Amino acid sequence: MKSNRPIVILIADDDAEDRMLIKEALDENRLSNAIQFVENGEELMDYLHNRGNFADKGKYQTPGLILLDLNMPKKDGREALKEIKADDHLRVLPVVVLTTSKAEEDILRTYDLGVSSFITKPVTFTALVDVMKTLSKYWFEIVELPKP
Repeated sequence: MKSNRPIVILIADDDAEDRMLIKEALDENRLSNAIQFVENGEELMDYLHNRGNFADKGKYQTPGLILLDLNMPKKDGREALKEIKADDHLRVLPVVVLTTSKAEEDILRTYDLGVSSFITKPVTFTALVDVMKTLSKYWFEIVELPKP
């Protein structure tokens, strides 16, 4: 088993309340990871390519894990996922869909596009804390991740 590694978690979600709850759930699990947020698929791609507001590579480091909502404005999570997995440099990044959708079509399509996991957002904060604990243990203690 691995020790906790301080890698960047990039959360792409347009809902400010969901972003706050996810951050609080991660904080409850005492993660030492840096957390960055983007609000839509366009910002996600700008962050990953260090463009525009995200040009500072020191401040906006390559994430070790992306938590991706599907339903976002400008460019939704499905489009962003497709772009990530088509890019030779980005395709190795683990992407976990964290969304309100339970649609079988979304599950099948995102796995077909190469998502690492698909998680439906829990409805209670306690359940979200449990999901983040399990997710953190798996991604930061058990699996070997590529170096960003």
